[in-house]
Amino acid sequence: MRTLTVAADRPGAYRTIGSALLEAPDGATVAIAAGTYAETLELTGRTVTLQAEDGATVVLDGSGADWPTIRAVDGALTVRGLEIRASEGVAVSVDRTALTLSHCAVMGKTRPAISVHASTSFSIERCTVSGAETGIVVEGAGGQILDTTVREVTGDGIVVALGADPLIRGCVVSGCGGRGVYSYQYSRPELVDVEVARTGAEGIGVAHGSMPVLRRPQIHDTRGPAITFAAGCGGTVEGLRASNTAEPALSVAAGSTVDVVEESTAAVENGPVDDLLAELDAMVGLPAVKAEVRALVDEIQVNEWRRSAGLSIGAVSHHLIFAGAPGTGKTTVARLYGKLLKALGALPDGGFVEVSRRDLVGQYIGHTAEKTAQVFEKALGGVLFIDEAYTLSRGADGDYGQEAIDALVKLMEDHRDEIAIIVAGYTVEMTGFLAANPGLASRFSKTIEFENYTAAELLLITDRMVAGGDYLLDPAAGGPLTSYFDRIAGGPNFGNAREARRLVEAIRKAQSQRLRTLGRRPTLEELRALLADDVTTAAG
Repeated sequence: MRTLTVAADRPGAYRTIGSALLEAPDGATVAIAAGTYAETLELTGRTVTLQAEDGATVVLDGSGADWPTIRAVDGALTVRGLEIRASEGVAVSVDRTALTLSHCAVMGKTRPAISVHASTSFSIERCTVSGAETGIVVEGAGGQILDTTVREVTGDGIVVALGADPLIRGCVVSGCGGRGVYSYQYSRPELVDVEVARTGAEGIGVAHGSMPVLRRPQIHDTRGPAITFAAGCGGTVEGLRASNTAEPALSVAAGSTVDVVEESTAAVENGPVDDLLAELDAMVGLPAVKAEVRALVDEIQVNEWRRSAGLSIGAVSHHLIFAGAPGTGKTTVARLYGKLLKALGALPDGGFVEVSRRDLVGQYIGHTAEKTAQVFEKALGGVLFIDEAYTLSRGADGDYGQEAIDALVKLMEDHRDEIAIIVAGYTVEMTGFLAANPGLASRFSKTIEFENYTAAELLLITDRMVAGGDYLLDPAAGGPLTSYFDRIAGGPNFGNAREARRLVEAIRKAQSQRLRTLGRRPTLEELRALLADDVTTAAG
């Protein structure tokens, strides 16, 4: 398929997105260089992809127009990595169009930010939607909204209407003047592991004959109840977690038929495994890691079923190697893995003991074996997580790291059904670690690779950290945040999520310095607001 390049200052490239679309054949990709493009786009019967060049911050600015910034009818549209702005019109509007919107920041003002109508399929994934009257409106369409954040809208966060039945999973909806999610007009959405917070009305509202399925919704800090069902509605509510909402948290009007499954009942039927896997799925990124863990869970579950049925099972090792750079979620996944093993009956408890070289290596002959055995005994029944394990094999002559490795090999074999040992570190260095003892590599059942986070994923992590600290991030901060993460990603000391955490702390510090110069006590809004200038200051 043909690729057309848009760059305002690059010889041979199209200067505007619109001019490229005029000459783009169906199925073409329009690759857009960094910059702000003051354009609105209308596509009828077209199949096209619009995407930012690798590492580029691309802003499609339709501010000032009272029509959509992007409108597509009777076609197929894919948009990746763009920041799309609107003021008077809808930012993205599609009718009878297969829409794929991924890793985009969509900002509106007086209309819905995203409107999907009568489309047979659509996918909105890992996007941030903010500043609009309504975040996302889905009418008479089937598709999915995954790992997307909707925040700071004046009305409802997500509206599902006209019989639409999308899957909405792993999304965060916060700071809405109305409801977080509104399902009406006979819609049948499925919401899985959705968090709703800080709404001016109920967290989730159901009306006009709708029948949603709500699995493990987490709803807190709402002016209205967590969930309301109007008369004539139905559906399922499973494992509701509600706090600081109006009472009753679940309000069901007379004439509604709602199947309510309490969390404890769900645990009896499915065990806590599904909840733990949902917690894993809610983590940002890591698709390959999640797939590997699920495969391990499937194998362990089937083995437990076979054991209870009196069938033979093969020897199973729960020991794993987590390879990858720092800050990629290895410790968090290791904790979840221990809880999963307990929930599956594979280990007595889900305890977690994290150690490094200094906790295992002693200062004289025999001291190391003693320390290692003590740590091992403490972790029995759960997970022993050894971070930067490769440092055990890096010592000079006379170093006792090798003694720790040799002791671990024997203990792992003697207690293989009583503990899960996870060793973690950089991919290349872990190869040298495994070569330190002939029997070491065979003790581990699998190596799971943790990839670096993308800039878009780090932006989502940052957004969650900011929201968790009761701050509000200016939508205009998306550009400098993405530029910062693009700049540092892949560097020799890149710390992934740790970089996001450090940056958030620096942004808060910049905000504090700015507010101190006001000469007065800041308002509540000012105390919560983190501005684009704060990000620029923090990013240096």
